[in-house]
Amino acid sequence: MKEFLIRWFVTTLSVLGATWLIPGLSCDSNGALLGAALLLGIINALVRPVLLLLSLPFIIVTMGFFILVINALLILFVSKVIPGFHVAGFWTALFAGIVIGLISWILSSFFRSSDGHVYPVTHHPQIKQVQGRVVSEE
Repeated sequence: MKEFLIRWFVTTLSVLGATWLIPGLSCDSNGALLGAALLLGIINALVRPVLLLLSLPFIIVTMGFFILVINALLILFVSKVIPGFHVAGFWTALFAGIVIGLISWILSSFFRSSDGHVYPVTHHPQIKQVQGRVVSEE
């Protein structure tokens, strides 16, 4: 449950940052922002993997750029479902997908450790001392 709340928090901050940075992307209220982040997180977890698998030939041909189109379409879908979350058009959704992805990636690095588990604060395992010798050329 803690991991879900952290992921939702990161997605919410990412969507909020995108609304500040991208003209044409807006939220009327905090509830719309939380709802859009929640629905976007659920869709990214459940629907996006299926869409990526079905569109794999397009992804390969476009060298991965079609993933940006899928992200934009999912953001447009969220804007149609959540009242109060507005996206001006496809290009706004495309840039929003890029910005949300970058902000989410940066924020997730503060909550995810190197072992893959999610911690509320950056977790660093104990540094182990290595026994060995240095070989140098003389």
